[in-house]
Amino acid sequence: MNPLRWSAILLGRQPWLPKLAPLIVAIDKALQRVTRGRVSLLMTCGLPELMLVVPGRKSGASRHTPLLYTPHPDGPLVAGSNWGQPVPPAWVFNLRSADFAHVEIKGVSTRVRARELSGPEREEKFAAMLKVWPNYTHYVQRAAPRVIPIFVLEPAPEG
Repeated sequence: MNPLRWSAILLGRQPWLPKLAPLIVAIDKALQRVTRGRVSLLMTCGLPELMLVVPGRKSGASRHTPLLYTPHPDGPLVAGSNWGQPVPPAWVFNLRSADFAHVEIKGVSTRVRARELSGPEREEKFAAMLKVWPNYTHYVQRAAPRVIPIFVLEPAPEG
């Protein structure tokens, strides 16, 4: 395993890390802006990252959120874990209310439609997500009783 990935996983399970989230996200967004999406903090650790671009549900303005994702044949899988915080991240509400969003992976933008998972399909895909980021187990425990939403971002034709 990439030593930086191992370090990221150890760091990612620390209960104090969410307090640094605004700073981490700001640095990651700046890095992606400078490299036109070709480099991100998670990528440097050997982890897959995408930029979710979704309109704000109230403002309609594009919101850019860097997210860890799990590659999957159906489309990228993302979890609204908010690092195990008791409230979901704002992007979850925006994604639920949007007809379409875009994901940018290594500088390539794709139009997607989000489908929130439930039941056995959710459990199956969550198991796949744990292989990429085992800390989701910690996040589920921290977030309880909140259920962490999981989405598959299915490719959608440009319209």
